[in-house]
Amino acid sequence: MCKPRAVDVVAFSAADLSDAVHAKTVSCREVMAAYLDRIESRNATFNAIVSLRPRDELLAEAAACDEEIAAGLSRGWMHGMPLAVKDLAETKGLRTTSGSPLLADFVPDYDCLMVARTKRAGCIVIGKTNVPEFGLGSHSFNPVFGTTGNAYDPTRSAGGSSGGAAVALATSMVPIADGSDYMGSLRNPAAWNNVFGFRPSQGRVPRWPALDAYLSQMSTEGPMGRTVLDVALLLGTQSGPDRRVPIALDSRLDELDTVASARGALVGDITGLRVGWLGDLGGHLAMEPGVIDACRSGLVRMESAGCTVDDVMFSMAPERVWSAWLTWRFQAIAARIAPLIADPGRREHVKPEALWEFDHGVELTATEFSRAARDRTTFHTAMVDLFREVDVLAIPSAQVWPFPAEQRWPQHIGDREMDTYHRWMEVTIYATFAGLPAISVPVGFDERGLAMGMQLIGPPRGDLDVLRAARAYEQTIGSLAVGAA
Repeated sequence: MCKPRAVDVVAFSAADLSDAVHAKTVSCREVMAAYLDRIESRNATFNAIVSLRPRDELLAEAAACDEEIAAGLSRGWMHGMPLAVKDLAETKGLRTTSGSPLLADFVPDYDCLMVARTKRAGCIVIGKTNVPEFGLGSHSFNPVFGTTGNAYDPTRSAGGSSGGAAVALATSMVPIADGSDYMGSLRNPAAWNNVFGFRPSQGRVPRWPALDAYLSQMSTEGPMGRTVLDVALLLGTQSGPDRRVPIALDSRLDELDTVASARGALVGDITGLRVGWLGDLGGHLAMEPGVIDACRSGLVRMESAGCTVDDVMFSMAPERVWSAWLTWRFQAIAARIAPLIADPGRREHVKPEALWEFDHGVELTATEFSRAARDRTTFHTAMVDLFREVDVLAIPSAQVWPFPAEQRWPQHIGDREMDTYHRWMEVTIYATFAGLPAISVPVGFDERGLAMGMQLIGPPRGDLDVLRAARAYEQTIGSLAVGAA
């Protein structure tokens, strides 16, 4: 008699894994062992997971979760599920380095709010995922842990700053991943690793603790998954008000509390959905060959599903938006790094790109920042006005394909020089600067087998609408296997 084939636990979506654990068709210990085996076999190639906890500790915690299930107890939909937390988020008793030598030995005695919420939903934190130094730059390399390789070609960039998260997810080293997003940090690595990455509306996922709870609005934590349903479930766990966070939205996404209710909340099609295509903003954005074509293939899928697609453009000069954006970013980075380099001797341990932003930030005047704040308001109005005519906006998730991992950042796109270390990711700022929800969805590969994605951007607080559109789009990409082998 043939022995039955073992269940391939790491091939499950997070939602299906949750169902299987609660139905007792797989044990939490089996799940943990399968993922740890996967990490052992794949992580040396990709370097996505860092600060991995000891196997015996994790298996013991998983066994305790099995005892609870046997007794009819569940902590939540993530009961016993392995989770590697992005190495910018504080984790109690586990190193949080932010990829910086200045924080290489920092072990918090607390969990940040997002981690606390995922633990309450039942996950077991197994380690961290790699990031760029301080999370700056869309290429996940740092002097503490080294470079994370792309899931489809480890000699290429994984993107960032949630690069380790995207690669761990795409290579099935974790069932689901958290991340954070300022300048596309959930969207760029999702695009380059062929998974879904969602930037929530401003205030949807509150951040605590925070040195600045008022001006630090443009960075937000959020979810990443191999399916839109998984993304929605983790968003439901991460989101919700917190009285310590003044910009937190009061409403909760109750529809996403359970696997069953989230499945129901995402039901629908995109027949009649009006898509506004921003493209390269009329030639303003430099694009490598093939990026626009890959995104247009995604738009064709949407049209075949009943959408209408029309070219649109916001009524503000993109260069003026970029100038205001830089001012806000300079202020934010300077405020963040200042405490770490109060001793001038510590500057030598900070990468030059971060120091460049810091130095510009400390030179800002109140008048300059006030002008940038007014321009941001004007831009928000211009973006929101577009939703009078369309339901979602579409734009590429990146301007270049994954570049060689030894390269710090692309200095040219074609014959156009990039005047800052992040100008090549300008395409991601529009959702961020307007505080709008956006998801990166897979659109295809180039001739080298490298992946690209497209952003779907929704109206203010339209997180569920964006997720429903992405879920319907997901049904059209059956030939595009999400995640790597």
